[in-house]
Amino acid sequence: MPKISNKGIQMPESPIRKLVPYADIAKKNGNKVYHLNIGQPDIKTPEVALQAVKNADIKVLEYSHSAGFESYRIKLSEYYKTQGLPIDVADIIITTGGSEALLFALGSTMDVGDEIIIPEPFYANYNGFSVASGVTVVPVISTIDDGFALPPIAAFEDLITPRTKAILICNPGNPTGYLYSQEEMNQLAALVKKNDLFLIADEVYREFIYDVKDKHYSVMNIPGIEENAIMIDSVSKRYSMCGARIGCIISKNKEVMAAALKFAQARLSPPTFEQIASEAALQTPQSYFDEVIEEYKERRDILISELQKIEGVKVGTPKGAFYCIAQLPVANADDFAQWLLESYNLNKETVMVAPAAGFYSTPNVGLNEVRIAYVLKKEDLVRSVHILKEALKVYNAK
Repeated sequence: MPKISNKGIQMPESPIRKLVPYADIAKKNGNKVYHLNIGQPDIKTPEVALQAVKNADIKVLEYSHSAGFESYRIKLSEYYKTQGLPIDVADIIITTGGSEALLFALGSTMDVGDEIIIPEPFYANYNGFSVASGVTVVPVISTIDDGFALPPIAAFEDLITPRTKAILICNPGNPTGYLYSQEEMNQLAALVKKNDLFLIADEVYREFIYDVKDKHYSVMNIPGIEENAIMIDSVSKRYSMCGARIGCIISKNKEVMAAALKFAQARLSPPTFEQIASEAALQTPQSYFDEVIEEYKERRDILISELQKIEGVKVGTPKGAFYCIAQLPVANADDFAQWLLESYNLNKETVMVAPAAGFYSTPNVGLNEVRIAYVLKKEDLVRSVHILKEALKVYNAK
């Protein structure tokens, strides 16, 4: 019998989606499942984006330019400049989601066997993208006790080898919600400049900052590292358009962008209707974002408040994105998360969380942690945490 590749064997399962079969069974058994496991917002997609697709007068669904619609890239550049980001049209290639942008970034900067340093816990698919690219992830651990702040720069320096090509961060962070300070960003900038590395910043949650005192510092705003900086972006969360699968890779480094364009040409072009929707979404009024941010802030505050009431639970307050990592009074959160779906319900209701061990690449770390996405309405979050509280009592009494 033919064998699959070692790469296929090594590809990690998604901690976000691997429990879906158990959730499906729970629903078939008549249980309502509150999905705290996945960052799928329930916020309505801007009407201007949906109408643009409905009104599109297309007779032939043609390929677009491999770099994406020029009209979209022009407007995207203008949008970034209103946000204080000095990004020109030539700095942008449209991709099929932020996922493809990251794959292009890895493919354009690294060879098989090269290393990328990533603070963990990190977005689980960074592991998968690295395996697919033949790149070795070298983790540097941040901890819940420090609020998942950037580890000391000395910890990064200790991990740099001749194979190290880049440092990858998510800012604000998925799964932690941590927002890197200007000082931390400048420390990273000095490090990559000193060691001639790339700094890849996944900034898809840039607008999701909740406290007035906090500010997002983009990798594209740091002077002196224009040749080192690569930014990843996406429309998925900003406009609640996860299904559109439109993102972009951005860099001032012309060699990086020329290489990325070759990858873009190899996959032909990003999807047309989704680009139409994404271009139109740039017309979304500021009032939409003001309301969305206020809603998420209220959800964050009520979720953290309710979690802190549960004995044995440790959780920090995320400054951005819409996730938090919670440490539970269990030995194995993976087993607990599966048990919630297979064996537990409270008045025919249960919850689905993402075991956090899958957001680490260091073995046996995060075993008692879960990622929770606060993308449900406030009353559902309160109900979910109540179910979680009662479930922990039953689970730990077994």
